[in-house]
Amino acid sequence: MKTLIAYCTTHGCTEKTANELKVHLDNDATLCNLKKDEIPNLNDFDRIIIGGSIHAGKIQKTVKSFCNKNLEVLTQKELGLFICCMEEGENAQKQLLNAYPQELQDVAKATAYFGGEFNFNKMNFFEKFVVKKIAHVEKSISKFDHSAIQKFSNRMDKIFNPFLFIS
Repeated sequence: MKTLIAYCTTHGCTEKTANELKVHLDNDATLCNLKKDEIPNLNDFDRIIIGGSIHAGKIQKTVKSFCNKNLEVLTQKELGLFICCMEEGENAQKQLLNAYPQELQDVAKATAYFGGEFNFNKMNFFEKFVVKKIAHVEKSISKFDHSAIQKFSNRMDKIFNPFLFIS
């Protein structure tokens, strides 16, 4: 099964999770940074996984645009959706629900949030100021959820066979 992992990253967090996800999948996956890479023909892939990071409660415009532009094709594929964010629990779930169009959530085989990080080395002055004021974080911090990445990849690799339930 040919897989495309299409993602957008601002400070590198989503890129790290996309690479880790690729390692866990049982097949060769193609990575596509939506900001930098040429987007391949989506019809060449059986499965598409889309990821982005949350900033000020919203996913990047590049991810939103990609989803809206390709909505028809994406709803016909085996689909996975993920976000990277510093929120946890119910707040992270709300951000995940707000990140993607309902049409994609309805057909997604797996959705998840993988944690995130504040990397002060890659932030500009204003970003650091906002993080310090809003999140009350004074230095770089990483809260990746490696087990969530593993669970997500396991769900994506499971094959649904309705005949397994017939006795």
